[in-house]
Amino acid sequence: MHQLHQITKMKKWSGGLFIIALAMILVFRYCSIVKIEPPKQWRKQSASDFFGNHPTNDSFITSSEIKVKKEAESYKKPHFIEVDGPNELFASHDIFKEGSRALLVWPHMRPLLSRSDALPETAQGVQEASMAWKDLLSAIDKDKASKLSKSDSQENKNCPFSVSTLDKIVSRDGVILEIPCGLIDDSSISLVGIPDGHSRSFQIQLLGSQLAGEPEPPIILHYNVSLPGDNMTEEPFVVQNIWTHELGWGKEERCPSHRSANNLKVDGLVLCNEQAVRSSLEENLNMSQPSSDMLTNVSRGGAYGSANFPFVEGNPFTATLWVGLEGFHMTVNGRHETSFAYREKLEPWSVTKVQVAGGLDLLSALAKGLPVSEDHDLVVDVEHLKAPATLKKRLLMLVGVFSTGNNFERRMALRRAWMQYEAVRSGDVAVRFFIGLHKNSQVNIELWREAEAYGDIQLIPFVDYYSLISLKTIAICIFGTKILPAKYIMKTDDDAFVRIDEVISSLKGKATNGLLYGLIAFESAPDREKGSKWYIDNKEWPHALYPPWAHGPGYIISRDIAKFIVRGHQESDLKLFKLEDVAMGIWIEQFKNSGHEVNYVTDDRFYSAGCESNYILAHYQSPRLVLCLWEKLQKEHEPVCCE
Repeated sequence: MHQLHQITKMKKWSGGLFIIALAMILVFRYCSIVKIEPPKQWRKQSASDFFGNHPTNDSFITSSEIKVKKEAESYKKPHFIEVDGPNELFASHDIFKEGSRALLVWPHMRPLLSRSDALPETAQGVQEASMAWKDLLSAIDKDKASKLSKSDSQENKNCPFSVSTLDKIVSRDGVILEIPCGLIDDSSISLVGIPDGHSRSFQIQLLGSQLAGEPEPPIILHYNVSLPGDNMTEEPFVVQNIWTHELGWGKEERCPSHRSANNLKVDGLVLCNEQAVRSSLEENLNMSQPSSDMLTNVSRGGAYGSANFPFVEGNPFTATLWVGLEGFHMTVNGRHETSFAYREKLEPWSVTKVQVAGGLDLLSALAKGLPVSEDHDLVVDVEHLKAPATLKKRLLMLVGVFSTGNNFERRMALRRAWMQYEAVRSGDVAVRFFIGLHKNSQVNIELWREAEAYGDIQLIPFVDYYSLISLKTIAICIFGTKILPAKYIMKTDDDAFVRIDEVISSLKGKATNGLLYGLIAFESAPDREKGSKWYIDNKEWPHALYPPWAHGPGYIISRDIAKFIVRGHQESDLKLFKLEDVAMGIWIEQFKNSGHEVNYVTDDRFYSAGCESNYILAHYQSPRLVLCLWEKLQKEHEPVCCE
């Protein structure tokens, strides 16, 4: 029995050897067909592998890493699809043959607009841009014809600082103001009126541009006021919302809010001034049997309503709706009442009309702080403000500035301030504004005239939606590698003050390759809060953390990274991502994973939210503050803030 057991054991062992030998033969034959590279140094997979790079082997792999590997392996390069608009945007026209300086990067953008993995708003942004472009070309042709015939028939519309009901009679459809060139930060609309009691509610609406085929224009802000009822149980309220033909009504915001906790803020202000109604509700609970006199006072808008809810029947009010960085804010009789965050694709620059409906006797309306375009023929120092000629084969640095079409005043402030540094005027550093088309035809006409006057604007072939700004980042990289080659490429915003001299000084001694320089976030998580401007769902980014990225108001990359980004998007190896500063971090991580060294250099003198002494970059600076900072530098030679 023992011998039989030994024989059986030997048979099993020999069978195992046979299987191992057979496996080795198969591996040998496979290796003779497919070349296997020796394994590189073991490393954990980066989150950016999700965007196209296949991971190398790991000595130990967690279940979450296996999931990421599967996502990376399933990644497929995007293909090109048919999109409405590109044919019109890139059709042959004399304007391209004339070599306009504003359209140098334009033809390079076409492949990005027809990718199957395009950013969500690309199709709409391109379609709307094609209509805007057609109108702009028509206006340019008319302008040329009038100059050739020496006639004075060209339209002399402009973008005024203010409009009021004194300028135009209220129309039948309730439109009280037409906004010629949209709204910008700090624009405001003030209404003086009296709730008339014929209706228990009235509405104030900001309307956008109505596109061909749309039955109604989009409502960028719907502000619905419901007045107190005839008895103490009916609660007054305000509802804010948006509406589009495509999606209908959005998610409403109601004030007073009945949420148990509301910590959301817009520009640091609460969504609802709860104090406005809280005391009235407490009074309701304490009054079991209100007298007839009290009820009369309520219905007529007596002390009860006027002391709490801001809008009361028969009582005049002054309401001011002003434009912040993050949303709209309403103050009534000097007190902040409500705030409403901008919704995607419904931004203040696209407002064209103010409409009032319902039970409101409107006494006056005034919109001021509107974007103003300058008459460039009357600018005394226009030659000193023009972009200088670039004679060198390679610049030290290209500065790409994100701007929106109707931010005329911001651009003029930069031209008169830090764009006057000697490095810029000498041509060592070039500054260019990258701007998408506007839905407002008058804004596009003014923008084109500005581009022709100063030579520092690059137009981009899509409407300037926030969700598409990553395409501008790629445009800057294209410009800095193919059109005006530069050693370094900087991205900044039109509300940022940049000390160009200090940037250049700080770059000395730093790596010339693989460089990301700015205020870097090394460990940050995606915003999963729906409704947030920076909301990212799990499909867009399934990982807990982003790779290192530099805050968007200002950062610098080296030329090799810019070339990698341009080539990666030309070959569709890099995935598009809607948050442009994070997108840059993702692409740099992929640059790193392709075998390049990356030098992350963080500097807390890049202030992403305001200004501090000894700044390199100060953000959220109005045109007035930009000019003030420049004046202080000229007089005091110290980087001191104005506020």
